[in-house]
Amino acid sequence: MTVNDRIVGVLMLTLAVAYGWGATQFSEPFGGDGAVGPSTFPKVISVIVALCSLYLIVKPDPDNPYPSWRTGLELVFAMLVMIAYTLLLEPLGFILATLVAVGTLCWRMGARPPRAFGISAVAGVAVYALFTYALDLALPLGVLSILEV
Repeated sequence: MTVNDRIVGVLMLTLAVAYGWGATQFSEPFGGDGAVGPSTFPKVISVIVALCSLYLIVKPDPDNPYPSWRTGLELVFAMLVMIAYTLLLEPLGFILATLVAVGTLCWRMGARPPRAFGISAVAGVAVYALFTYALDLALPLGVLSILEV
């Protein structure tokens, strides 16, 4: 795993640099150059990924046995859930798509279904409210737009 971690670290560092450079190519926000613009969040993400990559390169994990094939299937399932989430985000809306995706992933990680889906419903509504009302960033409501006042 030492060599694998270093290879992944180099690949992720390359991705972080490319992502950070891409963020610098965003146009200037309307109204002038403010402290926070459309490139701020991608730049922060690229710095975090770069730091984590450097850590992997400098201090990789010791060799561990590979997990069983069942773990691989769980990872594939998680990827499929995330792909479905991105496809359902617009038609279902943020709250319902988040309920389904986060609830399913929590259930697969061992939570009981009522608790997994209950917590994901609360999280979806809380994040929607935070983005919509506190940050004034619109998230799609989808089928719940009929309830909008």
